Amino acid sequence: MKKSIIAGVCALLLVVAGVVYAAQPPARNVNPHRHPHIAAAQRLAHQAYEKIVQAQQANEWDLGGHAQRAKDLLDQVNNELKQAAEVSNANH
Repeated sequence: MKKSIIAGVCALLLVVAGVVYAAQPPARNVNPHRHPHIAAAQRLAHQAYEKIVQAQQANEWDLGGHAQRAKDLLDQVNNELKQAAEVSNANH
């Protein structure tokens, strides 16, 4: 019985940690002075992410998983933008 409770608590902590990690908006980590267009794209991706969170809250998180998928894609966009800035830095 004690092992079941401990296992349940551990599982709950993993779920909470996953939700907290997934709830992080895309980073804005491109220097806007060096790459103004890429930084602007990151800013817009961040704004889109925030709008999706608002939509999820307004719909009580019942959007069939599509909103979460969109947030995941925006995170991927952000990573690609950061890599584009790094390639540009390396080439110049």
